[in-house]
Amino acid sequence: MGNTADSGTPQDKNISRISTGSDGLDDILAGGLDRYRMYLYEGNPGTGKTTIAMQFLLEGARQGERVLYIALSETRQEVALVAERHGWSLDGIDIFELVPPEATLDPERELTVLHPAEVELNETTKLILDKVQALNPSRVVLDSLSELRMLAQTPLRYRRQVLALKHFFASRQCTVVLLDDLSSDSVDLQLHSISHGVVSLEQLAIDYGAQRRRLRVVKMRGIDFRGGYHDFTIKKGGLAIYPRLVAAEHHKTFPRELTSSGNPQLDELLGGGLERGTNALLIGSAGVGKSSIALTYAIAATTRNERAVVFAFDEGRGTLQARADSLGMPIRRALDSGLLTIQQVDPAELSPGEFAAIVRDSVDVHGARIVVIDSLNGYLNAMPDERFLILQMHELLTYLGQQGVNTILVLAQHGLVGPIDTPLDISYLSDAVLMLRYFEHAGAVRRALSVVKKRSGRHEHAIREFRLSSRGVQVGLPLTGFSGIFSGTPQYIGDSLPPMPGDDNGAG
Repeated sequence: MGNTADSGTPQDKNISRISTGSDGLDDILAGGLDRYRMYLYEGNPGTGKTTIAMQFLLEGARQGERVLYIALSETRQEVALVAERHGWSLDGIDIFELVPPEATLDPERELTVLHPAEVELNETTKLILDKVQALNPSRVVLDSLSELRMLAQTPLRYRRQVLALKHFFASRQCTVVLLDDLSSDSVDLQLHSISHGVVSLEQLAIDYGAQRRRLRVVKMRGIDFRGGYHDFTIKKGGLAIYPRLVAAEHHKTFPRELTSSGNPQLDELLGGGLERGTNALLIGSAGVGKSSIALTYAIAATTRNERAVVFAFDEGRGTLQARADSLGMPIRRALDSGLLTIQQVDPAELSPGEFAAIVRDSVDVHGARIVVIDSLNGYLNAMPDERFLILQMHELLTYLGQQGVNTILVLAQHGLVGPIDTPLDISYLSDAVLMLRYFEHAGAVRRALSVVKKRSGRHEHAIREFRLSSRGVQVGLPLTGFSGIFSGTPQYIGDSLPPMPGDDNGAG
């Protein structure tokens, strides 16, 4: 992680990198911060500035460095409470709670902390400089600039004071993080110019569900950082940052082969199966069997000793297990083996960035070869802004494809019958599209399946009947006697339906 403090030339030391204390932010910055520079973390109160700044100091303490937290807006007790709730130990961190000299002369006021507004700017600055000179820390956090801004009273005086602090710290080989709660009326671009790098943190309130937090690296001199917004959450232990997924950064070689669904007739419909590293979109009405077919692919992977993961937005784990049991699928054996994972997702509590990070973890860490997202309707509800769903899904699907993962996507149309009407159209992103429809024959409602698109390889252009029974998903022979297919309510006008493998009269 760069050169140590006691090796190399001064020039080498100046360009070495140090960790921010957050793996996610280090990833965004391609390795961390430049040493001996001044950085600005800005954001409204409650966005997590103090938490991520403490992570920066804790990382320094772990590296055996002398670190200093200058508290202008919070008391030592408040800082200790934050640390306790995150499970942190403040051992190794010097906390300087700014107290004016005259307060310490009065024994009765020895523990009294005056508001920074009561202290003149020059005196406050002198206290800071004296403390830094006495401790000689290598990392410093100043929390926060709003108190200095208030003491300065004029923008010019305030900026001169910050610039003076920058020159002072630069001469002491010290990496400094300034916190700003944006209490001024406008963005201070001159402060941005003074700082070597700027990280902006935001908290967004949505109409329903938990608040969303995101950060953006506004500038970082000499560092090729990953731009744009990155979702994060505040959990016990600090900020969990989820760097924006860039599929072009992730490539992997894998064998080009067909993967089976475990159902010979379904594979035949798809020209032998799905190519490794492709995705398939299942479109149809509610209850038509999309999730059951998706689950068929996941369980079939476990029979090949491959790992599969199902992200269930719309149903609970118990409901999925009960359905699989009723269809005679060996789901419990797959779950007990550890090869199948069902992860229930609450779209009201999960940001898109966090979801992408969970999917990546299932592939990179746990080695999943089949990923089922059931359904995209639930994923859409997790988006604070629908306009970017297609872009985020494009990056996620491209990443999964480049890792040799087969992705099964489920998308429910509006209504039970009629033309396909979906909340979004991602068919152009899909390598294969399977359409599931209800159809009418002899006064009964049946189910039909067809492949309307497959980018790689051949596929059947016919429609096949399928059933959900105690024998699982049963797919019949190709049918030709349909009418009204494009109306959305196809009818079978043939004389009779050919039997299906294992046909039983009680099948639904």
